[in-house]
Amino acid sequence: MEFYAGYYDVIVVGAGHAGCEAALAAARLGCKTAVFSISLEGIALLACNPSIGGTSKGHLVREIDALGGQIGLNTDKTFIQIRMLNTGKGPAVHSLRAQADKRNYHISMKQTLENQVNLDVKQGEVKAIKTHGNRIDGIVLTTGEYYKCRAVVIATGVYLKSRIIIGEFSANSGPSGLFPANYLSQCLIDLGFKLNRFKTGTPARVNRRSIDFTKMKEQPGDELIIPFSFMSGSIAREQVPCWLTYTNSRTHEIIRQNLHRSPLYSGMIEGVGARYCPSIEDKVVKFKDKESHQIFIEPEGLDTQEMYVQGLSTSMPVDVQIAMYRTVPGLENVEIMRPAYAIEYDCIDSTQLKLSLESKDIDGLFFAGQINGSSGYEEAAAQGIIAGINSVQYIEGKPPLILDRSQAYIGVLIDDLVTKGTKEPYRMMTSRAEYRLLLRQDNADMRLTEIGRRIGLVDDERYDRYMRKKELVEKEMERIKEIIISPTERILEFMERKGTSLIKSGITLYDLLKRPEIKYDDLQKIGLDNKELSRQEREQVEIQVKYEGYIKKQIRQAEQFKKMENRIIPENIVYEDIRGLRIEARQKLNEIKPRSIGQASRISGVSPADISVLMVYLEKMRRQRILEE
Repeated sequence: MEFYAGYYDVIVVGAGHAGCEAALAAARLGCKTAVFSISLEGIALLACNPSIGGTSKGHLVREIDALGGQIGLNTDKTFIQIRMLNTGKGPAVHSLRAQADKRNYHISMKQTLENQVNLDVKQGEVKAIKTHGNRIDGIVLTTGEYYKCRAVVIATGVYLKSRIIIGEFSANSGPSGLFPANYLSQCLIDLGFKLNRFKTGTPARVNRRSIDFTKMKEQPGDELIIPFSFMSGSIAREQVPCWLTYTNSRTHEIIRQNLHRSPLYSGMIEGVGARYCPSIEDKVVKFKDKESHQIFIEPEGLDTQEMYVQGLSTSMPVDVQIAMYRTVPGLENVEIMRPAYAIEYDCIDSTQLKLSLESKDIDGLFFAGQINGSSGYEEAAAQGIIAGINSVQYIEGKPPLILDRSQAYIGVLIDDLVTKGTKEPYRMMTSRAEYRLLLRQDNADMRLTEIGRRIGLVDDERYDRYMRKKELVEKEMERIKEIIISPTERILEFMERKGTSLIKSGITLYDLLKRPEIKYDDLQKIGLDNKELSRQEREQVEIQVKYEGYIKKQIRQAEQFKKMENRIIPENIVYEDIRGLRIEARQKLNEIKPRSIGQASRISGVSPADISVLMVYLEKMRRQRILEE
């Protein structure tokens, strides 16, 4: 029996990584907010690998932090190892990755939610979304409570009708033995949403005491700790190692002999899995010529013996898991504490959303995270902060925050999901970003802090720190352009030592720093560095100088892109009235309802010729309006 339980401005359904960011954003922007979790033990659960960041994902974390989000700060509090990846390549693909303490990460984020002003944290399963006409009215729990609200953010992760599969065994369950959400799927179908069935999986957790690390290669953290958050400052912390080992022919033989017992190949698994995070049986089948695959053994925390076996994700029966794990060097006597499993779950077709992550058909209903077909904590958190911000913008009658593809990886992620949709769990990658030299993780604050400030999430302390950094970098760029060094004996000796060509006349520090052999820190050796600058500020100066030509080229490309993005398509446009549009283009444009010409051009099935026809039609409409005025 339903009963009225209260009112909130914003209700967030789910408290995973998307839900946490959405709830915190809405509450920090002044809205009375509630976040519901099917279990409070599931708040910010690192259900798969307890790691944050990595290639392109580190960019997302930095961007969320620059906007005023929490994932970066929480990771900096709880990491037990941190490394910068891809340092042998250019700065566009440098990505920070941390191994977090699984339990402490959850505890720290739960405390942050509990202590946040304007935010109530509640345990309960939401079974229905109430609407009035085409607007959100409230939510109903399985236990009968009806909460009225003005906006809802659905961030249910992998819990909708979730099913765990291990070999021939399956059970309706969420990750780590938590309850599934069995009712909301039907409600979403009744509201007109098309659902997909996706699959992901996770490796076994094994007992540290049963591992022989002498047969593995140690993977230490970085000596110089670079934090995720621009607010964390210097961090000194003892780090724990991860370990590298490999599968072998015996491992692969056991897998092939038991493929008939794999739910993946027997047809027991219905959901579509992640292309970029395949199970070990998938790797063995698809890469037959590969003799071995990397396996990383990673700690789940400081106060547990559980170790995560990255690279051995599987849904094989437990006896097969034990047999194949024990063929890996160092795991000959391994004891499995939690078996690997696959998990199936419902998610929506994300093309049913606007770029604001609001439903096209129901005002005030937003979606964020794996419910939108994405994978990964970072992708979820990125959508969460945008959905949380836009739920408040909606309530206050303000235009939504939409980051485009030239502004942020967040913009690439959301545009891909909403414009193109996805037929498998979507993963962020640097290759998806056309302007990745502009969208580096090191300059996320320079790109997004002012946007976060305008929205209201960036506080005075963060903004003041950003403004000081910006000012110092700008002044240093001016300084090194003005200082000219002459070919003195000391300078020539320095240049010879660095292996760069000698100068015969004066040269500015700016031009000297352009040389690939010279780093900004080298200026210290000739007494010409700026001692006021922090490591982050020195890094900014060096990147801006060395990549000046490439950056300017991408800026010009981004400006051209923005012209298309700024050509807004009226919401009331009738595509059937446009002569020359192909039938497929009309269908796709009607379905996606693109916001701009730029977005329309990225829709699968809409050709450049269709875009030309659409632009001519819009120009005619514009001229007609001028005549009528």
